[in-house]
Amino acid sequence: MFHAVVTLERPALPAVHRRAAIGALPEVRWAAVALALFTAGGAAQLTGAPSPVWWALYLACYVAGGWEPALAGLRALRGRALDVDLLMVVAAIAAAIGQVFDGALLIVIFATSAAVEAVVTRRTEESVRALLDLAPERAALLHADGTEENIPVADLDVGDVVLVRPGERVGADGVVISGTSEVDQASITGEGLPVPKRPGDEVFAGSLNGTGALRVRVERVATESVVARIAAMVREASATKARTQLFVERIEQRYSGAVVVAALALVAIPLAFGAAFEPTLLRAMTFMIVASPCAVVLATMPPLLAAIANGGRRGVLVKSAVAMEALGRTTVVAFDKTGTLTEGRPHVESVTAFDGFDEDTVLALAAAAERPSEHPLAAAVVRAARERGLAVADAGDFGSLPGRGVRATVGATAVVVGSPTMPDADPAISRLQAGGATVVTVTADGRPAGFLALVDRLRPDAADTVARLAELTGNAPVLLTGDHAAAAQRVADAVGITDVRAGLLPDAKAAAVRELQASGHRTLLVGDGVNDAPALATADVGVALGGRGIALAVETADAVIVRDDLITLPNLLGLSRRARRVVLANIGIAATVIAGLVTWDLLGTLPLPLGVAGHEGSTVVVALNGLRLLRAAAWRRAGTPGRPRALRYGDR
Repeated sequence: MFHAVVTLERPALPAVHRRAAIGALPEVRWAAVALALFTAGGAAQLTGAPSPVWWALYLACYVAGGWEPALAGLRALRGRALDVDLLMVVAAIAAAIGQVFDGALLIVIFATSAAVEAVVTRRTEESVRALLDLAPERAALLHADGTEENIPVADLDVGDVVLVRPGERVGADGVVISGTSEVDQASITGEGLPVPKRPGDEVFAGSLNGTGALRVRVERVATESVVARIAAMVREASATKARTQLFVERIEQRYSGAVVVAALALVAIPLAFGAAFEPTLLRAMTFMIVASPCAVVLATMPPLLAAIANGGRRGVLVKSAVAMEALGRTTVVAFDKTGTLTEGRPHVESVTAFDGFDEDTVLALAAAAERPSEHPLAAAVVRAARERGLAVADAGDFGSLPGRGVRATVGATAVVVGSPTMPDADPAISRLQAGGATVVTVTADGRPAGFLALVDRLRPDAADTVARLAELTGNAPVLLTGDHAAAAQRVADAVGITDVRAGLLPDAKAAAVRELQASGHRTLLVGDGVNDAPALATADVGVALGGRGIALAVETADAVIVRDDLITLPNLLGLSRRARRVVLANIGIAATVIAGLVTWDLLGTLPLPLGVAGHEGSTVVVALNGLRLLRAAAWRRAGTPGRPRALRYGDR
C-alpha cells in the first residue's frame, strides 16, 4: 500500500544524481530482483528444467518481492491493526498452493507497483525538499573593524552584517544596508523577473544576487528564514491528514476485517457443499486481492501534497493538507483593506498649486521640509518628489508642530507642511477628504502655496483578484476594515466590492467573520498583519499576505503568500478546488475498479493475474493522477475558471 509521507531532513540531490537515487530505492531494487527471479523461473519451467529448479526460483521471487510488505504487515498486526499489504502477501502465498506461477506473478506485480509508488513519492519529496538546498551553507560575515570571515550561515545572529557578492546566493533573511543590485528570488516568491534591491529593501535567504554587491543586515536566524519556514510548513503539511483521508482510514480497518471474513466464507461455504479445494482457495485469494482498498487509501494525500508542493514553489505556503482541502470548500472571501487590497503605505496622488506657484515647486518645498521627519506621510512626499526627478534641498531650522505638521527653512523660504486648519476653506480639500484622502497643506513665508492629497494606493491586481474570486466561489467578496467608511468605500468601488463593513476593531472583524459563517458560508479571510490575527484564526481558512505582519501571520494563518502578490490567491483557491476534484475522481476510479473486479470474481471466473493487474494498476493510476498537480501548468490553469480571461474582464 502506498504511504504518502514527505520527509525533508536530507538535502535535495542534484539533478545529475536523481536517476541514480531512484535506482537506489529499496523498493526498486527488490522489485528488480523479484522480476529477475520470476523471469528465470519462467524460463526454467518452459525449457523443461527439473521442477525443484524453477520452484526454487519462484520461491526466491516470493522472498525478494514479499519480505518487506510481509514484515510491515506483521508489525501492524502486532499493534492490532490489519494492514492491506499483509492481505496481499497472504493471498500470494495461498495462491502458490496450486498455482505457484500465478502467485509469483502476483508478487512481481505487487513489488513493481510498490516500486512505482516509491518513485512517485520520491518525486513529490524532491520537489519539496529542493527548497532546503536553496540557501548556501556559508556566508561572508563583516566585522566592525572591516575584516571579513567566512562562517556557516547557521552561526549568523540577528544584527550581523554579511557581504553578498555578485552571483552569490543570499545567506540569510535581512535588509540591504548598502549597495544596489537585482536579486532573483523566484525560488522563494515565484516572481518571474529579478527584483531591484537597494538600501532598505528586504532580501530572502536562498535568493540569487545579480551584478551588484550587497551588504545585508541579518533580520532572522537561519531556522527562522522564509525558506526554512517553507520547509517546516511542508513537513508539517505532509504529517497531517485531510478530512477525506481521515474518513477513509476510519473505515479501512473495518473494511479490511470484512474482506478477511468474506474471503474465509468464500473458502468455507463452497467446501462445505463439496467444492474442489484448489479453485475455491484461488477464488477466495483473488477476492482478497481485488477487494483490498489500496487505491482508495491512496486517493487523497498525493493530490493534496502535490498541490502544497506546487504552491510552495511559487511562494505560497499552505500549512497542512487539512488547510489545502478547506481552501477548496470556500464559498466567500473576506478582505482586509490596508496592506491587502491596498499597498499599505501612503502615496501622493495629486498636487494642487495656488496662484504664484506650480506643482513641482509645491512638491519640492514640501519634500525638503519633510525630509528630516520620520513620519510615513513625510516619506511618501519625499518619494513622490524623487519620482518626479525633483531635487530635494537640505532644510534648516527643522521643527515639529505637534498635531499639525512640520516647519523648516528651505533656502530663504520658511515652509510649513501640515494638516488643513480650515477644511471648508477649499471645497476641493473637502471633496478629497470625503473620498478617503489625507490632505496636507503647504505654506511658504506664510502664504498658501498649495496642498497634497495622499492615499493608500490600490494594488494593481486587486480588481482582477476580486473578479476572479467572485467567479471561483460564486459569491462577491466582502471588505472588512478598521478604516473609516469613506476610505473603505473608495477602495470597494475601485475593486468591485459591494458589501463593505468599515470601522471594525480586531474583535469586530472576527465577529463579522462569525456572522458570515452563521449565514452558511465557508469563509476565507485575507489579511496582512497583527490586527487581522483574531479574524484569521476565526475564519474557516486564513490567508496572510506576506509583509510587515508575516511573523504573526505565519502563526495564525492557514496559508501565507510570501511574495506579497494578491493575484496569487485565485490560483491557490483554484488549485485547491482542482485537488479536491482529483481526490473525488481518484476515489471514484478506485471504488469502480474494486467493485468491477469483485463482481467479476464472485459471479464469474476472474484470472488471478488479471485481478492483480487491475488492482495494482488502479493504485498506480490514482497516484500518478494526483501528481499531475505538481506541474507548472496546473498552477497556471488553476485561477482561470470558465470563460477566457479577456471575455471575463473586458466587459467591466
